[in-house]
Amino acid sequence: MGEQPTRKFHPVYLWIVVPFVALLWVPIFNRVEPRLFGIPFFYWYQALGTLLGAVCIVPVYLHVQKERKARAARSDGSRRAGTDG
Repeated sequence: MGEQPTRKFHPVYLWIVVPFVALLWVPIFNRVEPRLFGIPFFYWYQALGTLLGAVCIVPVYLHVQKERKARAARSDGSRRAGTDG
């Protein structure tokens, strides 16, 4: 059957940690001031955190896509090498 892909740790995966730390460490945003257009900091910081999360996922997504393409190219190359004999 197919070989299970093994995922190795790459530093780009640390980007996933940024939104978690920013949004789960409550003392960072547990306040009202400064207000932005009358909106308390607590709320606009969380909205900004949603955008931050999306931006932090982009480099991870691009890395995974690159790895998938490389794995497919290696797999395709090994299949062709095996059928040429």
